[in-house]
Amino acid sequence: MRLTLILGMLFLLASCKRSGIKELNTISENGYINAVIEIPAGSNKKMIYLEDRNTFVQEKKNGVNRVIDYLPYPVNYGFIPKTEMKLESGGDGDALDILVLCQSLATANFLEVKPIAVLKLKDEGSFDHKILAIPAATKHQTIRAHALEHLISDYPSILDQLEVWFLNYKGDNAMEVIGWGDEKEALEMIKENQI
Repeated sequence: MRLTLILGMLFLLASCKRSGIKELNTISENGYINAVIEIPAGSNKKMIYLEDRNTFVQEKKNGVNRVIDYLPYPVNYGFIPKTEMKLESGGDGDALDILVLCQSLATANFLEVKPIAVLKLKDEGSFDHKILAIPAATKHQTIRAHALEHLISDYPSILDQLEVWFLNYKGDNAMEVIGWGDEKEALEMIKENQI
């Protein structure tokens, strides 16, 4: 019975659907940014959202489920709906990535967030920036930083840890850190990449 329950839960996670994701806008009705979680903090499984099927699946690399062969994701990882890092602007063609600093959130959750910084990266020559955010609801916030300057003064190791993680998680030196931008730059980047 227990094995059946565990297998059922794993199947549910691998094919999780959320009907509301396709309807999400970049900016919520309350003026915050919507974030969709693909990979929970603490997971090594590379999950992705397939918009055409409205489902989350584990990404495959060379026909095998992709597992990050490094430390687990240090934050909740996902995307901002109705955004695109356009190829013609040097982007990777995907939705703008978002890192949400809070307790671990399950795949397919979405929430309102406040951007507090942007980690500017290149992945094999293409821009692959990551918006760093905290939940808009104070009850879900786990740190007190509301801007890059607060991260630098109160939590400087968070910036270092994220840089080190992104430089190493692919294991092939594909990533390059360009630098950090503040919350204003993060919001501008979101607006510029809205579709």
